Amino acid sequence: MTRIAIVGGGITGLATAHALAARGASVSLFEARRLGAMASTWTLGGVRQSGRDPAELPLARAAIERWSRLDDVLGAPTGYRRKGNLRLARTEAEVEGIRAMVVAQRARGLSLEFLESRADIRAIAPAMGEAVLAASFCPSDGHADPEMTIAAYATALSRAGVTIGEGAPVQRLVTAKGRVTGVQTVAGIVEADAVVLAAGIHAPALLAPLGIDLPMAAKRVCVLRTVAAAPAFEQVFGVANADCAGRQEIGGAFRITTGIGDWPGDPARWTEDALRPPLSTITELIDRTVPLLPLLAGLGLERCWGGLIDLTPDALPVLDAPPEWPGLVIGAGFSGHGFGIGPVSGEILAALALREATPFALEPFRLARFASLSEQAPLTLHG
Repeated sequence: MTRIAIVGGGITGLATAHALAARGASVSLFEARRLGAMASTWTLGGVRQSGRDPAELPLARAAIERWSRLDDVLGAPTGYRRKGNLRLARTEAEVEGIRAMVVAQRARGLSLEFLESRADIRAIAPAMGEAVLAASFCPSDGHADPEMTIAAYATALSRAGVTIGEGAPVQRLVTAKGRVTGVQTVAGIVEADAVVLAAGIHAPALLAPLGIDLPMAAKRVCVLRTVAAAPAFEQVFGVANADCAGRQEIGGAFRITTGIGDWPGDPARWTEDALRPPLSTITELIDRTVPLLPLLAGLGLERCWGGLIDLTPDALPVLDAPPEWPGLVIGAGFSGHGFGIGPVSGEILAALALREATPFALEPFRLARFASLSEQAPLTLHG
C-alpha cells in the first residue's frame, strides 16, 4: 500500500487526503495547529469561476461539478449554495473594466451576464444600493460555509481511516538518496513514499533546505461578521478593484472582507491576536460596503478577525512534483482563491503523488515558471 504524508490541514490538504484514501493509499496528515486554522476557515467561502485567471478557469469550472455533489460524497453538509457571483462597478472606469472582463470570459465559454443598470442589478439582488452602477453576474457561481466544509472533510477522512495529527507541526522534510522519503515531527520520523506539501505560508521554509525557492509573500485580509439578519442577499459580491467582498451566511450573518494588505509579522509565528484588524481598517471596510448594501448599516458587529494569504508573484498556485526531488509534491501559493477549487486541487495533487495522469493542464502551475517572472501580478479578486 502506498504511504502518503500530507503537510497542512486546510481544504487543499484535506481534499488531497480524501482523493488518496479513495484510491487505497495509506494517508497521514499533519497540521501544525488545527484543521482549517488559516485561510480555509477565515475565507469568504466563494466557489466561483468568474474573475479567474485563464489558466485557473478550467479548474474552477470542474470544481463547480465537484461542489454540487460534495455533501453526498463526504456524507456531511458543506453549506454549498449555487446562487451566483456579482462583481460590482462603482465608477465609470470600473464599469468599462467589468464590461471588458465579461467579454473576455464569455470568449472562454463562461456564461456571464453584464448588468448595465441599477434596475438590472436589483432584479437579481434587490438589496443593492445606489452606489453600484453596473455589475457582472455569473449565475453558476456560489459559496460554501468554510467551517462546515472543513468539518465535513474531517468526518469523511476519519471514516476512511486517514490518520490526522492536529497540533503536529512538521519540522522538516526528510530526504535520502536524492528523494523525499518522509517528514520529521516532534514524535519522530514518519516514512512515506510521497509527501504532499500543502502548508500555505509555511511551505517556503520547509522547501528551503532542499534548495527550492518558492517565492511567496504573506498578505493580510481582514474579515468582519455581523449579527444575524433576515435573509436578504443570496449571492457573493466583489468589486472591480478587489478592496471588499461579502456574502450572507446560512445563519443570516453577513461576512465581509477587505482587500489584501501588508502584514509585517513573521508568518511562522502568527497569532489570532496579532492578525486581528485595527479599528481604522474595520471603519474603512464599513465605509466601503454600506453604500453597496445599505442594510448593513443597521446590523451589529459580532466579530472581526484577520487571515494570511500565501501570495505568489503571478497570483497562481503551485501544483507540481519537482523532478529534482522525487517523492515531493507541492500544492501551495493559492493566493487567496484556493477554497473554491479545493476539491479539484486535491484530485490533482493526489494524482501527482501517485504518479498518475491528470486531465488538467499543469504547465501554468509548475514551480519552474517563476524563473522567468520579473514582477508581481496584482491580485484582482480573492475568495
